[in-house]
Amino acid sequence: MDAGNLHASRAGPPEPNDRPSEKRKIRRIYDAHWASVGRFLRHLGLAEQDIEDALQQVFLVASGRLDPELPPASERTFLYRAAIHVAAQVRRRYGRSREELTEDMDLAEEAPSPDDLLDRQRALAMLHSVLESMPEELRSVFVLYEIEELTMASIADILQVAPGTVASRLRRARELFRDQVDRRMRNRRGP
Repeated sequence: MDAGNLHASRAGPPEPNDRPSEKRKIRRIYDAHWASVGRFLRHLGLAEQDIEDALQQVFLVASGRLDPELPPASERTFLYRAAIHVAAQVRRRYGRSREELTEDMDLAEEAPSPDDLLDRQRALAMLHSVLESMPEELRSVFVLYEIEELTMASIADILQVAPGTVASRLRRARELFRDQVDRRMRNRRGP
């Protein structure tokens, strides 16, 4: 399910207790972060059919634990941290490998050629395959920095590690990513 479909198909935020201000806050958080948390879960290796349930679980956690005084800037940190834990639980529970993903194309734009679509699908498959092969601690840092475009300080806060640890993991993740892509490209070309 792509981010556009996530937005269109979502069932709504979980209902917090009956206090109207808390309902408004969780609705605002849900509307602001649903798609990005779903994309993050996908990049953490969840199978497509598990993302919707994992999103609901992340926002259930948020509705029960978000401090009413939590500044909006800290909400994403909290949600990404919860998503990392939920993704780990889902992977342990199901123990299944990641399915191949494709992204829907925006049909309003000029339609790409079949070759372009095939190239894009192969690139996405390679990206997901490389991400799947990374150890979880490296993949999380890589996805948060390179794909979600968070700062190292934000990532350190989300993962609850020192900034130097984030920098080290990012360096190792980038090296692993380059090595894996190079290896896959050489294998595609043959001897």
